[in-house]
Amino acid sequence: MAEEMPILFNFTPSGASPAPDESAMAERTLPLLPLSDIVIFPQMLAPLIVEEEQAVRALEVAFAGDRLVFAVARREGGATENLLAELYPIGVEAIVQRMRKLPDGSTSVVLEGRRRMRLSEAITNDSLLCVRAASLYIDTDRTIAVEAMMRAVLALYEKVVRLSRLLPDDAYTTAMNVEDPGGLADLIASTLPLSTAHRQQILETIDPEERLHRIGALLSQELDLLELESRIQNQVQKEVDRSQREFFLREQMKAIQRELGQHDPQQRDMFALRDRLAAADLTERARARADEELDRLEMLAPLSPEYSVVRTYVDWLINLPWQRTVEEHTDLRAAARLLDQNHYGLKKVKERILEFIAVRQLASDQLKAPILCFVGPPGVGKTSLGQSIAAALGRPFVRLSLGGVHDEAEIRGHRRTYIGAMPGRLVQRMKEAGSMNPVFMLDEIDKLGSDFRGDPSAALLEALDPEQNHSFADHYLEVPFDLSKVFFITTANYGDDIPPALADRLEMIELTGYTEDEKLRIARRFLVPRQYTANGLPPTSIRFNDRALQLIVQRYTYEAGVRNLEREIAAICRKTARRIVEGRTHARVVTPRLVESYLGPPRFEGPEIETQAQIGVVTGMVYTGVGGDTMPVEVVLMEGKGNLTLTGQLGEVMQESAQAALSYIRANAAKLKINARRFEKVDIHIHVPEGATPKEGPSAGLTITVALISAFTEREARRDIAMTGEITLSGRVLPIGGVREKILGAYRAGIRIVILPAKNSHDLIDIPAAVRAKLTVHLVDTISPVLDLMLGPPPTKPAPRRKVAKQDH
Repeated sequence: MAEEMPILFNFTPSGASPAPDESAMAERTLPLLPLSDIVIFPQMLAPLIVEEEQAVRALEVAFAGDRLVFAVARREGGATENLLAELYPIGVEAIVQRMRKLPDGSTSVVLEGRRRMRLSEAITNDSLLCVRAASLYIDTDRTIAVEAMMRAVLALYEKVVRLSRLLPDDAYTTAMNVEDPGGLADLIASTLPLSTAHRQQILETIDPEERLHRIGALLSQELDLLELESRIQNQVQKEVDRSQREFFLREQMKAIQRELGQHDPQQRDMFALRDRLAAADLTERARARADEELDRLEMLAPLSPEYSVVRTYVDWLINLPWQRTVEEHTDLRAAARLLDQNHYGLKKVKERILEFIAVRQLASDQLKAPILCFVGPPGVGKTSLGQSIAAALGRPFVRLSLGGVHDEAEIRGHRRTYIGAMPGRLVQRMKEAGSMNPVFMLDEIDKLGSDFRGDPSAALLEALDPEQNHSFADHYLEVPFDLSKVFFITTANYGDDIPPALADRLEMIELTGYTEDEKLRIARRFLVPRQYTANGLPPTSIRFNDRALQLIVQRYTYEAGVRNLEREIAAICRKTARRIVEGRTHARVVTPRLVESYLGPPRFEGPEIETQAQIGVVTGMVYTGVGGDTMPVEVVLMEGKGNLTLTGQLGEVMQESAQAALSYIRANAAKLKINARRFEKVDIHIHVPEGATPKEGPSAGLTITVALISAFTEREARRDIAMTGEITLSGRVLPIGGVREKILGAYRAGIRIVILPAKNSHDLIDIPAAVRAKLTVHLVDTISPVLDLMLGPPPTKPAPRRKVAKQDH
């Protein structure tokens, strides 16, 4: 069975059939292709899907030979035992243009009709259907009557094409180019929505003039149907127009009710929204979108689920500060005083803010706000510094914590197709600020995560790029939002953990840890007065002396910042407040003895360091998330086969530093006076204490090398010296980062002698003068001066014992 597919025509402009000859009119034997629900006309292309095995076999035989088949339609009424009775008597000789097997087992074929033929005899066997058929002679002379009929048919066809939605616009143009009367009738019959019986009737009409008559009658019937359909559509359109008219009347009625003060709660709500929208300072695009959504809201029923979604969206559009800004403070001296009152030190940061205010006065609105990134350990004042900057500029301050954010939608918002959709956190904070130019702090930007929900850092790229953030795209708003006037400030503990693409858009400012002297000044100037106020204590009720504060700094806190220091001061203030409320006596001055009474035994040892030199133990300097610190490296040699063991949760880079240190020692064994065979007879164990803390970086390379040499040469290493630096296979000492934090950490631990790479000499400028005056810094390029400084002389071999002869008495 052949299934119908789209029908195409391949008419030539001439369209005239050649004069018949005896060979063309003779009967021919052709493979039979029975058609269901389709009639193929001459000069027509018809793609078909064939599923019956005998029909497929007939196509395969034809395609392998002259490609000719006899295509004829089946009668309606089902199959019969007589094949001739099942088929119509007239079909077409068709050429198999293309044939292809489909995956479902059927066959796709494209046929092109050539000429009409009459079926005379069926020839069947088990595997192939064949028939004998003779071509039909058709007179193609164009008489005056035929010419008139063609014009009438074309006029009717033009009206049908104009009214019909099924016929293509160029169908009438194609029909005008057909000169053959019979071909014109065939073309129109194939395009009209006719039944198979009517199409077969046209195919069996041999005389072109009679065929045109029948086509004309069919076109008249189709035109009547289309005109009736057009009248019905016009009536429907009138009903629609009437509905629109009623809508406008209802709107007028609402306006009248508003003037009279007579309207229902929904109308009052809509009027209130309209008034709020008129008063809001929206951009043109935002206002157009709000008007569109309000019009849509008025058409919805209040109980519709979509009503609350649209209402919430309109509220967000109205409440956002699309064009509202606050006036900035431009007094440099007042800003400098405010920054000094709220923060101690931080010279670089204060200078950068004052520079921004100065340039802002000169460049006006042309200046794009910088995007600062404060990098430093916890407790050094990164977040509070952002609040002080906002106060100095006179701008609102908003803060967004990015720690643990994994979902990109947290930044860009959710699309309104989701239930409970909301704008992203950036837009939410802008609504809280109520201004387009706040100071916006993005806290803990180095702790952003990413998973299957997206990468939030990638979403921040647009917001933090001055070239793009004037049209930030929030998925919920669907209207560009301007972030170019926002003063973004970000904070991080580790600058290396910030994604590189994001870090490229930030201006990094290092906030290092405080020295002991700086902590004492901050406690006296800021922390103690703040805790007096927080705990309701009058300033005259209690006083901290310097020795008590120094004890808290040295023995109860061990950090780069001052957060824990403030907690301990708060604990003493709370205990004093309780005594006052209970009516008990309390000390007026907090002394070291009172500190131990209130806070308990000291939690940390003092700055006393290990002074006893040891073999295989060397003190290094490290930079951690809470500031600088010291880190001992221990090396033990045991009898074995030359295996190297590394413990203490060392990262890959630190393990490579240990491998490089061992390779340097083995390569220079003779120079270091180490027996080369010893490397094959001992196992080496390198351990860094505090094994629960992961450690990484190349700066421990120098420390590991000195510890290994001390162990192999059995020379004691000094413990009062701390060092840092990367070692190479040739013994060179390369520069490292975090020098200020490392030196301050060693200084807090009681170290007064440090060894640094010579190329880090410029970093000593950042060391406070009070600390630098008490330190002895050795700058080295190679490991040789380090060994001379760290290791004592090699142990002397004991003299052989002399045997004493016994004397007889």
